[in-house]
Amino acid sequence: MTALDGWENFYVILGSSAGALIGLQFVVITLVAGMRQPSGTDTVNAFGTPTVVHLSMTLVIAAIMSAPWPSLSGPSTLLLLCGLGGLVYEVIVIRRARRQTLYQPVREDWFWYMILPSAMYAAIAIAALFLRRAFRGDAFVAGAAALGLLLVAIRNAWDTVLHVVVSTSGDDAPQAG
Repeated sequence: MTALDGWENFYVILGSSAGALIGLQFVVITLVAGMRQPSGTDTVNAFGTPTVVHLSMTLVIAAIMSAPWPSLSGPSTLLLLCGLGGLVYEVIVIRRARRQTLYQPVREDWFWYMILPSAMYAAIAIAALFLRRAFRGDAFVAGAAALGLLLVAIRNAWDTVLHVVVSTSGDDAPQAG
């Protein structure tokens, strides 16, 4: 019995959800693209692209944790790479958010787009370091962090859609006569 036994259904649900939401995100972006003036590439890279990256990372983590590994060293190593890669990516996201000029991020944006995802990636990296010791708690930390990434991505996708709808309706709303 390994630390990953019993997690198959959790990661099937998590991975399926992430995969479906990646597709939905592309559909929404395509539909919204014709509704308003295009945003700058820097703004999209700072606030839109991370959502797809978080969903993709959730899908990758689900695949790693669902594979029939002969030992815990394989998933531990790959999870560590995912966590560290996510942290490096979050540094890039922070730089992009500071560099872009079309939208001024507020405190809530920093929390949901930068701080919380960074914490999830750090938790994944830390859980990966201890996963080889077959401590069942680390599987829970990795699972919670992957679920956290999924929930952050859902919230951020919704935030993006609301921003587009509100800013578009404000531009196109009929003026009172």
